[in-house]
Amino acid sequence: MAVGHLKVLVRGAGEIATAMACRMAGAKFHVVMTETDHPEAVRRRVAFSEVVYDKVKVVEGYTARLVSDASEIQKCWDNDEIAVIIDPENHTKDIIKPDVEIDATIAKRNLGTKKTDAELVIGLGVGFEAGVDTHVVIETNRGHNLGRIILSGLAEPDTGTPGNIAGYTYERVLRAPCDGILETDHNLGDHVKAGDVIGYVNGQPMKTVLSGVIRGLLRNGTPVRKGLKSGDVDPRDKIEYVDTISDKGRTISGGVLEAIMAHFNK
Repeated sequence: MAVGHLKVLVRGAGEIATAMACRMAGAKFHVVMTETDHPEAVRRRVAFSEVVYDKVKVVEGYTARLVSDASEIQKCWDNDEIAVIIDPENHTKDIIKPDVEIDATIAKRNLGTKKTDAELVIGLGVGFEAGVDTHVVIETNRGHNLGRIILSGLAEPDTGTPGNIAGYTYERVLRAPCDGILETDHNLGDHVKAGDVIGYVNGQPMKTVLSGVIRGLLRNGTPVRKGLKSGDVDPRDKIEYVDTISDKGRTISGGVLEAIMAHFNK
């Protein structure tokens, strides 16, 4: 099969999934993404999951549009758009019969993806075994092997440590202080100082220990549980990083694209 307008289904529409979708759309593939009805993306400015709330989202020049059912997907493709459909159970695959399926939920476990879902099935990170439930696994741990293509076996175990940015890991992550509803007046891109209160949950403050720019933040009114990652502060303080795909997303999506080309360009 020659590589042309391959049909690519991406499970998830968060930050990393959005990096996948942009890379695939850039390669002129037809992309559809499946998402839940209440997505919890933190880096919302670079997450196509926002179409669930806003109907249309543009990231780095690529447009995604929410569709109500699978019959509307082709219209998005005809308009060079990425289709997003609320379908956490992934029934869409049975309708469009994708050439490639990419599980980019980053759920740390397999939510039902099977090697029989498409001609080529790719899983990102922990939760998949190449050759068993997917054809390919892509390494998602930061470090020397980030983006590596795994054709047999597992990705590295999850370290539980946030990525190092300017020497900070755990410090840059904002976590809910208790169960409840997040209330915040802050927006993505706001510049903050160490000790600032970014929001409240049931009256308890969620503070930043770093100065920088708010790169990620859950929507105001989002239900949260104690310890849930609810935002992050980038100590590099560069506002342009809020609106662009991360180095991690670009690296992983590059590995995915290589795996696709290697499979179909035989």
